[in-house]
Amino acid sequence: MEIRQPVPPFTAETAAQKVRLAEDAWNSRDPERVSLAYSPDTHWRNRAEFIDGREAAKAFLERKWNRELDYRLIKELWAHDGRRIAVRFAYEWHDDAGQWYRSYGNENWEFNDAGLMTHRHASINDRPIPVSERKFHWPHGRRPDDHPELSSFGF
Repeated sequence: MEIRQPVPPFTAETAAQKVRLAEDAWNSRDPERVSLAYSPDTHWRNRAEFIDGREAAKAFLERKWNRELDYRLIKELWAHDGRRIAVRFAYEWHDDAGQWYRSYGNENWEFNDAGLMTHRHASINDRPIPVSERKFHWPHGRRPDDHPELSSFGF
């Protein structure tokens, strides 16, 4: 069986580590890399879309990052208990017409004993923003360690 550290039951420290690992993977915008954190039979609700299985999640992510260009994400641990983690997040992206958006949301995650995510429930709202309101400017990839956390932005 695949093991993705850290594994449940989560402490505050290991839950925060799991959140940062997820943020780093999603900021890679690499559907294959991201999909490996999910169980083969993972179940997602993303907005109003339901996704079943790792391969379907990977296909979803390919579509997502073909539409959400220059994507940059910050995730923050909200709560944890045993094998579950609640996260809040914000990300910025633009469409192919150049319109920028900030998307805000919450995710509820559940993990199996191997540390693979079996359930992901995401509620997300998009807000168009002018380029002058962008807050996430680091180069493509991992958010730098010295970059402010989500709470410092007040949203």
